[in-house]
Amino acid sequence: MTRLLPRTLLTPAVLSIAIISIVPLLITLYYSFVRYSMLAPGEHDFNGVDNFIFFFTDGAFLPALKNTFVLMFSVMAITVVLGIALGLLINDAFPGRAIVRVLLISPFLVMPAVNALMWKNMLLNPIYGLFAHVSIFFGATPIDWLSQYPLLSIVMMVSWQWLPFACLIFMTALQSMDKEQLEAAGMDGANYLQQLRYLYLPHLGRAVSVVLMIEMIFLLSVFAEIFTTTGGGPGFETTTITFMIYQQALQSYDIGAASAGALFAVLLANIAAFFLMRSIGKNLAK
Repeated sequence: MTRLLPRTLLTPAVLSIAIISIVPLLITLYYSFVRYSMLAPGEHDFNGVDNFIFFFTDGAFLPALKNTFVLMFSVMAITVVLGIALGLLINDAFPGRAIVRVLLISPFLVMPAVNALMWKNMLLNPIYGLFAHVSIFFGATPIDWLSQYPLLSIVMMVSWQWLPFACLIFMTALQSMDKEQLEAAGMDGANYLQQLRYLYLPHLGRAVSVVLMIEMIFLLSVFAEIFTTTGGGPGFETTTITFMIYQQALQSYDIGAASAGALFAVLLANIAAFFLMRSIGKNLAK
């Protein structure tokens, strides 16, 4: 009886989660094995693994897979390094620290599409963007970032938006450090670099694992920045797996191939989450 009541009370929540998450996954699984085009919505003939073969042999697949990993690992590296640096910089008390913290966190609240439009028109535009004016001021030729360095431009946009998240996690972790241990290290003659190597960075190990896990899962689905700025181009320069699924579904109207790609993306995210969860588990066990 003591076990039955909690399970009964949890049943509505479990059923809701099942309907919201499992049912769409099952529908996607079904569509991935049938020939389903939006140009002929009434025909759902079974075609085995043809959708998977079509998706994996598409000329955009390998560039999209490479771009997905380059974007993901670049953003994670930038946000972790700069997030730790900013966290350490504002860890100690100084006048106006509360305002600085709010300003650092605020970019994370900006919608991805708005973030992309801001970078596209206010910063990266080769005629009236901020970077163009800075280049002209120093006597250099302005760079058309979205045409010459499209993937780097997307990396900068996404990194700018996710940096506040990493910084917030690291600031919180730094607040829990043992101040007496730091004072003892200083009294023993340890300089700042030694404290950073042997005290700060080991203490931030768990926070880094959490940031990497959450960012990796969400960065696999970056879409708004690419759609708003480059449209996956030029060529396949900024096409990712997520954007490729969009192209298959809403530009080629091939729901079957798009569903096969979506299942591949889900598998990719789960593999990444599995290894990161194991890494976090090892950190927590220390």
